[in-house]
Amino acid sequence: MMAFIFYNPNPDGKYVGDCVIRAISRLLRQDWDTTYYDICELGGDIHNMPSADDVWGEYLYRNGFRKHAILDTCPFCYTVKDFCLDHPVGSFLLKTSGHVVAVVNGNYYDTSDSGNEVPIYFWGK
Repeated sequence: MMAFIFYNPNPDGKYVGDCVIRAISRLLRQDWDTTYYDICELGGDIHNMPSADDVWGEYLYRNGFRKHAILDTCPFCYTVKDFCLDHPVGSFLLKTSGHVVAVVNGNYYDTSDSGNEVPIYFWGK
């Protein structure tokens, strides 16, 4: 059964601008600091900002995730909730317009209910 689960591992309880760090920390079961510093180091290595899709995407790739397209059968009506129902097993990072959401075993983890957002693509493992 799909559910929204509040998740904010930020040590100071902040939740603006760090959605990719929060989501990846959930997927990899590591703390916020480890995720943040690892992605910052990778950003430095490839000379791009840690918030750039190619930086955190490379980090996910190095941790066994692979990038997939969302089928274009209903590009404006297929939501995070729909994705969760279609993917009850596994770990995924969904990219929406300006946001990312962690999905683990059909549940989505975020600081607010992003279930009605429309995913553009996803990383899965």
